[in-house]
Amino acid sequence: QDHVCSLPQVPFRGAPCSDAAGSQVPYATIMKQVNSSLSGVLWDEIQNAPFYEYKDSVGQFHQVWFDDPHSISLKAAYVKSRGLRGIGMWNGNSLDYSGEAVAEQQTEAMWQALTP
Repeated sequence: QDHVCSLPQVPFRGAPCSDAAGSQVPYATIMKQVNSSLSGVLWDEIQNAPFYEYKDSVGQFHQVWFDDPHSISLKAAYVKSRGLRGIGMWNGNSLDYSGEAVAEQQTEAMWQALTP
């Protein structure tokens, strides 16, 4: 089915489709891969998060979920609107610190999104 999580069912705190079967992908890889993906960037209204889909060189289907400045800013605004004390992120060193102009813009946008 289109846009259905195809990860094997690995129970994790009651969720039938967890990231336990997945792996982490650096943001630089995501930004390069999304443009050549099957789907382009898709948006999930429930998670308020972007994702995309692609097939690898052997034809296996993959779905990649990630955060971008828009999704991060929505999460940061939620935290602020509820009077919570802060927000954290999984792994800031997965951003692209290569020094390329586009990478610098993307990385700066991600960090700025944490401040609503």
